[in-house]
Amino acid sequence: MGIEERSTVRSRQLGDALRSAMDNAKLTGKRTACLLGWSESRISRFFTGKLPATEIEVSALLALYGVTGAERDRLLELTRHPTTLGWTSAEAVRTLADHQRKATRITEVHTATVPLLLQTENYARAVVSRMVNAPTEGTEHFLTDRLARQQLFAIAHPPQCIFYIHELVLQLPVGGSRVMSEQLHHLLRLSVRSYITIRLIPSAVGAHAGLAGSCALLEFSDVPPVTYVETETASYFIEEPAEITAYHNVFTALTAVALDQTQTKTIISRLAAEQSGSARAG
Repeated sequence: MGIEERSTVRSRQLGDALRSAMDNAKLTGKRTACLLGWSESRISRFFTGKLPATEIEVSALLALYGVTGAERDRLLELTRHPTTLGWTSAEAVRTLADHQRKATRITEVHTATVPLLLQTENYARAVVSRMVNAPTEGTEHFLTDRLARQQLFAIAHPPQCIFYIHELVLQLPVGGSRVMSEQLHHLLRLSVRSYITIRLIPSAVGAHAGLAGSCALLEFSDVPPVTYVETETASYFIEEPAEITAYHNVFTALTAVALDQTQTKTIISRLAAEQSGSARAG
């Protein structure tokens, strides 16, 4: 498949933004093509991310749609590297949310904290309070932006989500007993939703396939899967097929050692009761 026929995370993000700008301008692909003297299929391939657009072409579209200022700068920056497979940018958080909404299946492994999509506000606040590189100003805005990712569960048809969490994560007293009690009970409530599966990796297995760190594999019905990885200073979308296969192998291995849903709920219930008792005693 030629690169002009393969969309990437970056090119799809640009295409979605251009389509949104067209809609806001109350134009259509056919009208856009007519005004610019381009073919309608060319416009369509820009929007799907399958045809890289030059800065001149994107500038023409943005001028037609009346996009200016910071948004114009943002989209032109996306244009400069439209076919990059895997990238880091402040744009990553917005792009992650867009791709999560379009995913049919999301599989994550977490070995340090409860997955962000499953965190209570108090737990998230306790986590952020210990992030040495979190902004010292605008902390509430930073926290709100992180929790906004949970809006994924409010859409009409959320993706199937599978979370592998190491057992020790739930034993780490983040925020104290009251916060952990609330968080554990929240996990139990979420676990009854048909599109959420939570499976614990028991401490007894020792070393396991998820030791490389937390990550999320996003799968779609119409485009290749991507893996999302966050580090202390950047966010990465991994798209190369061989690398995606490697992450599939990780989750296959975790499936073989993780507790099933019933066993997982039993342990979470026990830990929740213990934390509730400690909170009352305190």
